[in-house]
Amino acid sequence: MAKEGVKAREVKRAKLVAKYAEKRAALKAAGDYEGLDKLPKAASPVKLHNRCKLTGRPRGYMRQFGISRVTFREMALAGKIPGVKKASW
Repeated sequence: MAKEGVKAREVKRAKLVAKYAEKRAALKAAGDYEGLDKLPKAASPVKLHNRCKLTGRPRGYMRQFGISRVTFREMALAGKIPGVKKASW
């Protein structure tokens, strides 16, 4: 389980990226790279990292569900994710 501060930091980065997205796109289209350098470094979308919404785990993230593989397996086996069941053939 990730620390609450780590999860909060990731949310803060996402808000910062959204705030500067329009300005960044305009500067990029104009070719103003000096203006891009003056934007905060954390406002770059490259700095974002997907994390599990429940545990904050940074690895094994499943985009379709927004959770990590470990959490997904636990929830699927408990029947908490509709339409998902263990394969058997």
